[in-house]
Amino acid sequence: MPKTRNDVNDNAKKTSIGVLQACLTDGIDLYNATRQAHWNVKGPQFHALHTMFEDFYTTLATDIDEVAERLVQLGGTANGTSQSVVSGTRLPPYPTDLRQGEGHVAALSERYAALAAALRAGINATDEAGDADTADILTGVSKNIDKALWMLEATAEK
Repeated sequence: MPKTRNDVNDNAKKTSIGVLQACLTDGIDLYNATRQAHWNVKGPQFHALHTMFEDFYTTLATDIDEVAERLVQLGGTANGTSQSVVSGTRLPPYPTDLRQGEGHVAALSERYAALAAALRAGINATDEAGDADTADILTGVSKNIDKALWMLEATAEK
């Protein structure tokens, strides 16, 4: 790790950098999936879903940036290239043949739930390692992901 005056202990930095990179990779993948849904959604709920998906990816963009910046603050390198996302994401590939709103809502719900679980695991790992600031950042992102998941599930309810 590069030298930094940040006094988080080295073990906590190493743990946090790993957690942050994994969450960054998944976050970028989810951002791209949400954009895919936004661009291609069709059907009777088009306008509402198109607008909701735009809100989601706008929030994700801010959260991704905060995660990446914390990673760098701790001495890591934020890897966000397409190649690093493809090789490192823990999310399943997003189906590119979806058009109808219900399909997009279901596919996004699965991925938002997966990222929510990963964030909670990351919160616990970074907190146990002694990096409360990273745990706090991940908690903020987790709240946003949980809200989006709630909105997706409410939309899918019949």
